[in-house]
Amino acid sequence: MRWCSSLLLFGCLAAVNALSSSGNRLLVVLEDAAEKGLYSTLFGDLEARGYNLIFDSPKNEQLSLFELGDRAYDHVLLLPPKSKGFGPSLSPKNLVDFLNNDGNVLLALSGKSTTPSAVSSLLLEFDIHISPDRSSVAVDHFNYDTLSASEKHDVLVLERPGKLRPDTKEFFGGEGILAVPSASPHTLGDTSLLAPILRAPATAYSYNPKEDSGSVEEVFATGSQLALASAMQARNSARFTLLGSVESLQDKWFSATVKAPGGKEVKTANREFAKQLTAWTFKETGVLKVEKIEHHLAKHGLALEDLNPTIYRVKNETVFTIEISEYAHDRYIPFEIPENDALQLEFTMLSPFHRLNLTPIKTTENSTLFSTQFTVPDQHGIFSFRVNYKRPFLTNIEEKHEVTVRHYAHNEYPRSWKISGGWVWIAGLWSVIAGFLAFVVIWLYSEPASAVDGKRKKTQ
Repeated sequence: MRWCSSLLLFGCLAAVNALSSSGNRLLVVLEDAAEKGLYSTLFGDLEARGYNLIFDSPKNEQLSLFELGDRAYDHVLLLPPKSKGFGPSLSPKNLVDFLNNDGNVLLALSGKSTTPSAVSSLLLEFDIHISPDRSSVAVDHFNYDTLSASEKHDVLVLERPGKLRPDTKEFFGGEGILAVPSASPHTLGDTSLLAPILRAPATAYSYNPKEDSGSVEEVFATGSQLALASAMQARNSARFTLLGSVESLQDKWFSATVKAPGGKEVKTANREFAKQLTAWTFKETGVLKVEKIEHHLAKHGLALEDLNPTIYRVKNETVFTIEISEYAHDRYIPFEIPENDALQLEFTMLSPFHRLNLTPIKTTENSTLFSTQFTVPDQHGIFSFRVNYKRPFLTNIEEKHEVTVRHYAHNEYPRSWKISGGWVWIAGLWSVIAGFLAFVVIWLYSEPASAVDGKRKKTQ
């Protein structure tokens, strides 16, 4: 009976595991505990998805992201501090080290308070730039909420982002309207690790409400240069997300009604967008996993020892297969290549000799098999099968398997009569031999006439 109870308890514990593929320990850094109630819906949704929320203040001297050299948490949610920063335990260096150890961070800012210099320094580590005065707010006089911001125009009303790029998957899109109040805008540097999630409209600009002047002469950035939410995925696939408006995560805006100029009143989709944002940041979506890799000679009836050989011969017909799964919320599903994109194999030494598209050949319940066939180049040396697939919002795939390519052995070369180009030389050789034999036969049986006459005289 106790054994059955233990199994039931184990099943219940397994059922509440976080949907994240990298763990359920989530540290929520909130300086003012009284503000916890403002985000009760957000925290409730995270707990319902299996996260173990640990609330702490940046003022806590015992707070540490690491314990005995390992991560003490799997994810960190940073809400805007009211002081000069998050303290020494959450310094930019410690947060970067946390990302280097495969941790994930979601940082939310607010245009209602000045961004601390420590946070600005952290963002510079990722080539993300905020206004030099660190107090700017995104303002738009054409796309604002007429119900709550009829004068300041600092509550932007935007459509949810659609497909961000033709070759990317859909992680943040959907129907609905987003309310983005008091957003602290930022700009992105020129690096492939950064990708905008939500951009400001073309008519928006950055404005510092603390300035006395009513007019704006010099602005930090305007239009689509301004990003309101952005993502950075490190080379180790750790994720960092910056949200410019922490107020958009509050209960108030999860169920608010907004109205754009000339439009009608609609309810916001902030709650669904927050789910998508946290799901991607905490690795519930967009996580790729290589199940197995096989390469072998292109022949039927392969035995187990024929798989993944370490030596190939030049001009061998070779088959390469890779099996990939994609984690989606709670399970692994077959990975589908986005439209206008390609998964490629490189057969390379110092530079690629082959770069081939891998095509799906089979789909299982949890994965997709991609394969291609090619001829090993006529070059001996150390080669590598490489699959280097790095796309925005998808974890990186970087696989490298080395093999040796050798020349033909002395008994592997084709016989001369099998080479059609050598038939002329073979014919020439045999014609010389035949001519020599004919000459010898003729010479042996062609006695001189004088010798024949002498013999006849002697016999007479």
